[in-house]
Parts: sequence; C-alpha cells; structure tokens
Amino acid sequence: MGMTNNDIEAELSYAYLHAVASCAGVACQVAGRSHDNLGIDATLSVVRDFGEGASLTDISIHVQLKATTKKPTVKGGRLSYFLRDREHYDRLRAGSSYPARILAVLFLPEGRERWLEHSPEQLALRQGAYWVSLKGAPESDNDSGQTVYLPDSQSLSPAGITDLFRRVARREELRYVA
Repeated sequence: MGMTNNDIEAELSYAYLHAVASCAGVACQVAGRSHDNLGIDATLSVVRDFGEGASLTDISIHVQLKATTKKPTVKGGRLSYFLRDREHYDRLRAGSSYPARILAVLFLPEGRERWLEHSPEQLALRQGAYWVSLKGAPESDNDSGQTVYLPDSQSLSPAGITDLFRRVARREELRYVA
C-alpha cells in the first residue's frame, strides 16, 4: 500500500525543515517515537556566537511540524491554521517547557502534482512554512483543536531560522500574540 496524501505532506514538512535548517547551518534531528508522542517532531540545534546582546551560544529548539493544503485565511499579517490536537496545543502553549517549542506549518498548494517540481536546474517545494510560539496562548474552549495564527513575518526560511536562534540567544521570550 502506498503513502496517503497526509503521509506525503508530513514527509515533505520534514524535508522542508531539513533543507532550510541545513542552509542556515543549523542541525536538524528528527525526533524518535517517544518524542513524537510528546508533540516533538524534530529538534533544531546550533552552537554559535550570535554577537552583541547574545548570552547563549549552545541552543536547541523543539519543533512540532504540520503540513496542510488548506489555504489559510490571511488577516493582519497572520495566517490561520487549525491545530487538530488539543493536547499538543496545550503542550505548545505551556510556559514550563525548555528548550523552547515552536509550531511550524508547511502550507502546500492544492493538488499533489503541484507540491514538488523537479528539473535539471532546480528542485522546488511549493509554497512555504511559517513558525509560531504558542507560549502564553489562551486556553482552548474547543475539545477538537484550536485555530492558531502564524505571523507572515516568521517565515521558516534560512534567514528566519537564523533570526529565531538570534532571538533565543538574546533570551527574548517567544510568546504568542493573539
């Protein structure tokens, strides 16, 4: 039996994260089954001096990965995503976790044939991913999940990952802005 579209979307989210982390010079390790049960799909790590104002040089960030073909509503510079697992939402919003945890969502176009393009000149994974910290997000009153909003300024790109680590190195608190 072949992979389902959901399986392929999930695998593409891992490939995307690995590619952008590698370009940023950041190690990306896929989490094992026990971490997956804790809502951690991957861990990003780097040992680097992030310059003036940075007090941390050995940094790790846990990542919960999601992928979707559902076009997000864009409002006020934020993209909507419905996180189906309330337990993962609660873990991501808890203020007691260390290292920092983020939610990363890969938005894919509709139509499986449009997800990936290959030619002798390029390998292109269509659309892009964004990250958000849900730390401090409000409690959900919905048992099935919660709509979250990812700032379009928090692209999961090589520059975006570097900026994320720079913020953590400066001990900036990553908090959810409703």
